[in-house]
Amino acid sequence: MKAFRVKDVKKFMGRLLGTDAFDCFLLAEAAITTYNTFVIDGHVVKEFFTGDVNDDGILPPYPFSEWKDMRALCFDLIKGRRTPVNFRLVLHLKPESAEQILTDGQAQVTPADIRAFVLNIKYDGGALTCTTATAFYTFLPDRSPDRLWDEYMARFLTGRGIDFEEEG
Repeated sequence: MKAFRVKDVKKFMGRLLGTDAFDCFLLAEAAITTYNTFVIDGHVVKEFFTGDVNDDGILPPYPFSEWKDMRALCFDLIKGRRTPVNFRLVLHLKPESAEQILTDGQAQVTPADIRAFVLNIKYDGGALTCTTATAFYTFLPDRSPDRLWDEYMARFLTGRGIDFEEEG
């Protein structure tokens, strides 16, 4: 687990909300506090897509909503003349991207061992921090997935022109 303190919050937010830079993620959860606190549970409700005359038999491919589909909603909640009091986003890397990280890193674990590569984005009214985490289905003594995920996120942020400092 690594924490990356973002140096230029405005630039980061522009990339997060205004471009497809983070579209390789799924939104697991969001809590955005402006004039109210808005909480979004990113779990897809499959019943919404089935059982009516518009049912085409196609379900969303992931258990959580894709960030690209939630980005505009989050932007609408955050935008305005006033800065949000705070917000927290919990993003999961799409499974196919997680599998690629493990393959490229020649990890000794399989994608079936990893529940999710998680990116927690927290803004407290002044500072913005991105923290990595790895969720496993069971205990694994091999910590290489954590290391690979941390390294990937450092490259990911740098590759999108986001300056940061590692904390802790």
